[in-house]
Amino acid sequence: MATSNDIRKGLCIEYSNDIYKVIEFLHVKPGKGPAFVRTKLKSVTNGKVLDNTFSAGHKIDEVKVITRKFQYLYDDENGFHFMNNDDFSQLYLNKEMIENSNLMKAGEEVTIILKEADETPLSAELPQSVYLEVVEADPGVKGNTATNALKNAIVETGARVMVPLFIEAGDKIKVSTEDGSYLERVKE
Repeated sequence: MATSNDIRKGLCIEYSNDIYKVIEFLHVKPGKGPAFVRTKLKSVTNGKVLDNTFSAGHKIDEVKVITRKFQYLYDDENGFHFMNNDDFSQLYLNKEMIENSNLMKAGEEVTIILKEADETPLSAELPQSVYLEVVEADPGVKGNTATNALKNAIVETGARVMVPLFIEAGDKIKVSTEDGSYLERVKE
């Protein structure tokens, strides 16, 4: 059993009958009154983010987790199938357990968070960015280059990404998996 003083980024805790990962925290010691810890928690099961404040010394239930690299194989109507790169065992995850899953392509390496006690999968994390090929792009409007104009493009996974006007079908681009935004064009 840990206390609120042990809170750090990446810590997984059990709170409100769910498992949350600490994504932000701030220890606050006001001039008057007791100290507290302001946190931003993300549910590892459904991805919801909530703000919470723990008083100093508050007992928290720490959840031991392990991370493993898995290769994304394919998806079906219910979820995604992955293969462990070490022992080639397969694992299945529901669609709601993965954020921005529309940016995953077959063969992509993904980090899966497992509960240490029984190795139950909790969530999956994509790499910070992925390289995808543009399969369809709206035409650029001539004369619209004075500003940072963007247009719609569809990448090989079927995701829709806003890209600069000079991107055409067949170009490879780097996309952020955090928010699905265009980062740069990849030169081959």
